[in-house]
Amino acid sequence: MYFFYYFGHVKRTGLLLLLFLISSICFGQNNYTKQFSFINDNDLYVSTQRDRYYTNGILLKYNYLSSKESEKATKKIYSIEVGQKLYSPFKANVDFLSEHDRPFAGYLFGGFGVSNFYNNNSILKLNGRIGVIGPSAFGEELMNFVHDIYGFDPAIGWKYQIKDAFTLNLSASYTKNIQSFSSEYFDFNWKNKINVGLIFTDISTGFSSRIGLKSLKKITNSIGFNSNLNNKNTKLNSNKEMFFYVNPMLRLNAYDATIQGSILNDNEIITYDINPFVLTTEIGFRFSLNRFNFKYAVVHHTKKLKSIRVPNSNVYGSIEIHYLFN
Repeated sequence: MYFFYYFGHVKRTGLLLLLFLISSICFGQNNYTKQFSFINDNDLYVSTQRDRYYTNGILLKYNYLSSKESEKATKKIYSIEVGQKLYSPFKANVDFLSEHDRPFAGYLFGGFGVSNFYNNNSILKLNGRIGVIGPSAFGEELMNFVHDIYGFDPAIGWKYQIKDAFTLNLSASYTKNIQSFSSEYFDFNWKNKINVGLIFTDISTGFSSRIGLKSLKKITNSIGFNSNLNNKNTKLNSNKEMFFYVNPMLRLNAYDATIQGSILNDNEIITYDINPFVLTTEIGFRFSLNRFNFKYAVVHHTKKLKSIRVPNSNVYGSIEIHYLFN
């Protein structure tokens, strides 16, 4: 009899402990001050038949929360990043110069940024990147490495790629929530961004709207804006998030070294003029799960360069995995 009583007590205790652990995992109130991110863009995420133009991008990023407090800013987050972007014509194997409807180009960079999140539900981000475009960016090596893994033919045409050049770029973006157009499950945020430098120079404006499957968090404390790092003095970041979003941006282009070649070189073999206006629309889904949060998006953009062979639009996919820790 004692055995059954003891066994029943252990079962109840174990069940209660299990429920406590599950509730702690699912609903625990934890503050995380650091985040590591893996971001990958690739047109194969939307079609296995296409591998062209902006063909691959990889970004590794480390974000950490500043310990300094400010009366105006809710919080400040610093970021350190390293990444690589690859560009190619309509296919990876292009034998003849006449077939190149855009240049091959590799871009390798490292960067540092700071994001300020303000009490009026706005965000100001500043970022600087230093790197290289051309053969020293190892674009050909990476593409052929991936092709070798999947048994594809080596990419032909990289010998005509954009030449080596140093790159330095500065960027700033400002996002402001428009409260009058927002609600508990929908928001409207005005976005603006400017790039100036030796790789991209442009200015863009648009909006970002979230459609929540749960009640939306403020943009200054949401995975949608990489603002979900907190300490004991800021709001908790363990609440679950799950939402769709749409982000159309109209960009005025002044310079794109991956298409026009670097202004530091005058001996490029293949270059094109850029289109002054490009409309980019990103539609995606984001959700959080304990220490992780995830994103999948489809990005559509209109024609970027003046080449009669390039279609009027292109599309690629993007995935992100973020891990929170202390």
